[in-house]
Amino acid sequence: MSNRLANESSLYLRQHAGNPVDWWPWCPEALAEAKRLNRPLLVSVGYSSCHWCHVMERECFENEYIANLMNQHFINIKVDREERPDIDHIYMEAVQMVTQQGGWPLNCFCLPDGSPFFGGTYFPPEEVGRGIIPWPQLLLRISKHFKEARADLEENADSILKNMAHNNNARTPGGGEWSNALLLPGARFICRQHDDGHGGFGNAPKFPPSMKLNYLLEVRNSATCELAEPEFASRIDAVVKKTLSAMARGGLFDQVGGGFTRYSVDSEWKIPHFEKMLYDNGLLLDVYSKGWLRYREPLFRAVIEETVGWLKREMLAGNGAFYSSLDADSEGVEGKCYVWNPEQVFEVLGREEGTAFCETYDISESGNFEHGLSNPILKPEDFSKRQDWSSQRQKLLAARELRVQPGKDTKQLVAWNALCLRGLAEAGFALGEQEWLKMARNVADWILEKMLLEDGRLCAVFYEEKGPQGSACLDDYAFTIEALLSLVSHVDWLEPGVSATYLARARELMDAVCTHFRDEKLPGFFFTADDHEKLVFRKKEWFDNAIPSGNSSLIHSLSCLYALTGDAVYERELADFRGACIQNATELPHGTSHAMAGLTADAVGVAVVKVKGIKDLEPLRQSITEKPWRRIFVQCTDDAEQPDGYQLCVGTQCLEVSTDHREVLEKL
Repeated sequence: MSNRLANESSLYLRQHAGNPVDWWPWCPEALAEAKRLNRPLLVSVGYSSCHWCHVMERECFENEYIANLMNQHFINIKVDREERPDIDHIYMEAVQMVTQQGGWPLNCFCLPDGSPFFGGTYFPPEEVGRGIIPWPQLLLRISKHFKEARADLEENADSILKNMAHNNNARTPGGGEWSNALLLPGARFICRQHDDGHGGFGNAPKFPPSMKLNYLLEVRNSATCELAEPEFASRIDAVVKKTLSAMARGGLFDQVGGGFTRYSVDSEWKIPHFEKMLYDNGLLLDVYSKGWLRYREPLFRAVIEETVGWLKREMLAGNGAFYSSLDADSEGVEGKCYVWNPEQVFEVLGREEGTAFCETYDISESGNFEHGLSNPILKPEDFSKRQDWSSQRQKLLAARELRVQPGKDTKQLVAWNALCLRGLAEAGFALGEQEWLKMARNVADWILEKMLLEDGRLCAVFYEEKGPQGSACLDDYAFTIEALLSLVSHVDWLEPGVSATYLARARELMDAVCTHFRDEKLPGFFFTADDHEKLVFRKKEWFDNAIPSGNSSLIHSLSCLYALTGDAVYERELADFRGACIQNATELPHGTSHAMAGLTADAVGVAVVKVKGIKDLEPLRQSITEKPWRRIFVQCTDDAEQPDGYQLCVGTQCLEVSTDHREVLEKL
């Protein structure tokens, strides 16, 4: 018998429709019912491709005894964190305050009005000896405490909300002034955290550190780093190259089919949680493109090409945008589709060739994963050895596609598609692949034509059966603006003059952000709009997580918009952000790396190359991509006052026009 989730659009919610738990979707009626029955709320958050979400469902939410406890003592609400990041952000921060860690599944206990007072992530159905309270016991304790000592829980909730209000405010010391010199110590701090043995930062689990690497590459572009501190420049090179190479060779990257999984459970990048998320792959396309331009490592180019290949093969929808994720599990087993034993390889490649392939990719009888199975990992350092196995990888991919495939979440998210748009735009321009830039443009057109309402407001989610849904949050706007500006910087190579259209749309969206998301009293922008559904708290996001924070993304866009338009409104907003980032730059650069990267790019200078009377921009593109990446806008113009040729502008300074693009670029 199904519960209230059976008719929901979200795949994740429908996955729980057959649970004996009397789940509600997030809705006013659920909170009203909690108040009517005087019961606490359980807000349980996850997503469709999450392995441990599936585990807790099987162990707890499908258990009749446990479900009866939940139904008797709580009003139980299921939330898809991808569909409702506004709700997820509130309860994730609450749980992190309580337990000092977060993740999914996320289970937060709340007062009937939604105020959080306790929570955690995964809970087992019985004692497992790791200091985690079993779920049934926790349910009974919470229920008992709610009935007998509710004032304590109300005090907890009040403290949590007050702490959230404190965290909303920028960490700015009184009287401090921004200095670009603050950006270098943060990059040094990140370099000190690097795992020089295996790449990445910190211990297991390891997540792809896209924002940190971008920050380091931006600092590497600065003249201060290049000329005055050559040892620091060399250190950045070592850190970035090591981490990009380690991720590309390890099990985080799908060596057979392309694309990156969400994170590695070990410190050596060998074994991932096997879900593949659109946002990770968009962010990694971006940073590998920049890594390729600086270091020319052929492995980086191969990773870019194969990741785009995976996106086209498995994630691209008929409307030109991309689906959100692939599940970690197939047939109820994590990673089953992706792992191999030697006999399975021999069946495809034959014993002699298969044996050599297994030696190259760490596939053994004992296995590097579970049950004698192995996740392919590239062992040879010589890139040519990898390329020797290209046809064999294609054969294994064809054989793998005959297996039961992981589930695909076909909802399409504006924020994640924008991150993918940006990665495709950067990769297409860097590698000279017009098809990829066309794909990026298709995503932009989908957002602007299908997800943008007549009043200029964005929707957040697209379901094939229902169309655009949901109120967009700051990430949707901020990532779309940043992605459109990435497209603006490159798209005239594809169609001269079309960049002006996308620039105008980026400005319109920035106007909407300033109108509906700005905090009128303090720096920064709220995660939800001023007319959004009223939740228990209105958050600001300052810190990057798996994706950048919306506020950090706006820093990049404001800097670029000011360089392109000279409109002082953008510089004033950017100045507020600089002041808000003073303390984070020195104390938490690793948590605000995307903001630091944006401020560094602004300090280095956003360049604009104006072009008039030149039809073929390929020589200009080639010259730009012969150098390490920096933000350069190529803008074709037919302005009567603009002379024919090329003109370089950086900041408020424009140099003389030249008919030789190489002469212009040398002045950078």
